[in-house]
Amino acid sequence: MAAEAVADDRLAGAARGRGCLTVVACGARPSLGWWRAVALLAAAAQWLFGSAAFAVEVNFQPVAPGIYAHIGEKAGRTYDNEGLNANLGLVATPSGSVLIDSGATYRSARQIHAAIRRVTDQPVKWVINTGGQDHRWLGNGYFKEQGAELIAHANARADMQARGGDHLQALKAVVRERLEGTVPTLPTRWIEGNDVRLELGGVTLELKHRGGAHTPGDMMVWLPDRGVLFSGDVVYVERMLGVIPVSNTKRWLETFAVIEALAPKIIVPGHGKVTDLATARADTRVYLEALRAHMKKAVDDGTDISAAIRGFDAQPFMRLLNAAELHPGNASRTYLELERE
Repeated sequence: MAAEAVADDRLAGAARGRGCLTVVACGARPSLGWWRAVALLAAAAQWLFGSAAFAVEVNFQPVAPGIYAHIGEKAGRTYDNEGLNANLGLVATPSGSVLIDSGATYRSARQIHAAIRRVTDQPVKWVINTGGQDHRWLGNGYFKEQGAELIAHANARADMQARGGDHLQALKAVVRERLEGTVPTLPTRWIEGNDVRLELGGVTLELKHRGGAHTPGDMMVWLPDRGVLFSGDVVYVERMLGVIPVSNTKRWLETFAVIEALAPKIIVPGHGKVTDLATARADTRVYLEALRAHMKKAVDDGTDISAAIRGFDAQPFMRLLNAAELHPGNASRTYLELERE
């Protein structure tokens, strides 16, 4: 091996002496050791620059005049999507842009900002976090550096503080070095109450909160003049919703009732394609209602949790992506929630 290395050095030196960039270009026959060196250099380049070559793609598409949505992947968090498997919103106003959710990492927030610049020259002046899940707020640090005001519901505060570190640990296992620079950064403005009306850049936004849903701070953004609702994780379409330990299915349905009353023309869900009320109802509300009704009867009848989970007819919802993996956990946590009610 040492002899091969010396020979390779001599070949390289000869090539440099003839003004060649590579020994192959000069007609010299590369040795096995030379090819090994090339392979190592290629691997190093992939390690150093691969993340830039395969950065998450963020694209804001119009859903109404001056209103845009990025539709994230419906599957789980991956290295390639950098944890950004959720939808985002953008409202371009005459005085600045309103970003709805900031992404899962500092790096993906930078990609989000680049995508915003492709559709509007207005700077991002406001960022609204619709909940306490990682991809709703862990990009806050980047936008705070850009001078944006960060807005969320006060009910999200404790959840963000409690789970921010857990989010980072879980993301690090998936996105690895792409998490660099990400620091949980809390909002600078906390919204109180159920319904708050904001005038941002001359555009009216109504923030709707009913005690939480998927997370305690889940808050919807309603643009009454356009008939557009950004639901955050209150609405999932095409894929199974997630009932996690901080979820509350009772308040989730109370929040969905607000959507029914608003009757929006366009819904940008937390996950899945831009949709309408009928689809949101079929993919989110109907499942939650069926789950709660079944588990309430099981609790009232004293049915064991395992039997209660097995007894639920999940077949109508198996059409939703990830249903087989997520439903058992949804069912068990809903049962435990109803035991506490």
